[in-house]
Amino acid sequence: MLVIGLTGNIGSGKSTVARRLATLGAKIIDADQAARQVVMPGAPALDEITRTFGPDVLTPEGELDREKMGALVFANPEARDKLNKIMHPRILEAIRRQVSAIKDTSQPHGPYDGAKVAVIDAPLLIETGLHHDVGEIWVVKVNETGQVERLAERDGLTPAEVQRRIAAQMPQEEKLKYARRVIDNSGALRQTIKQVDKRWAEMLKEHFQETGDI
Repeated sequence: MLVIGLTGNIGSGKSTVARRLATLGAKIIDADQAARQVVMPGAPALDEITRTFGPDVLTPEGELDREKMGALVFANPEARDKLNKIMHPRILEAIRRQVSAIKDTSQPHGPYDGAKVAVIDAPLLIETGLHHDVGEIWVVKVNETGQVERLAERDGLTPAEVQRRIAAQMPQEEKLKYARRVIDNSGALRQTIKQVDKRWAEMLKEHFQETGDI
């Protein structure tokens, strides 16, 4: 089974690409979902976050207030580093468990049913070292104007907040150096979908056609 690492900076439209890959037959492992799972009420990660940052980062229901936490860590690199040290090892563990489940051929009729391709959808794929776990890396890129507009509209952020969040991540140019395949999401949706389909066909030909496994 081939494991693809799908990454791109905030506002790149990575989720759009992941959804298209799912329709093409890939099994998607969403790092953001894993991050939500590890901070469920009662989870060790949430307890450690509360001890580190105080109860103000929780909602009245005892859940992590992601908006408040995000505003704190994107404005404070030291706080962001503390949060990453709590979160990243647990997220990686959760993702690797899912990959193992997909690879488990002893359960051909299980939830993943003999999948040929799994995609780890992770914005911090490279920064966390998770790129070492994959067979190839796909990077979704976008021009800065589109990135800023998308973030402002989607998350209701001010221009200053947008710039802080962009600056907190590895520069797009650096991520592109790791890419086996690139999707440019700067244009219309149909153009993005066309690129995804083309890259998918290329990948299948390179990895599976010689074995007759497609």
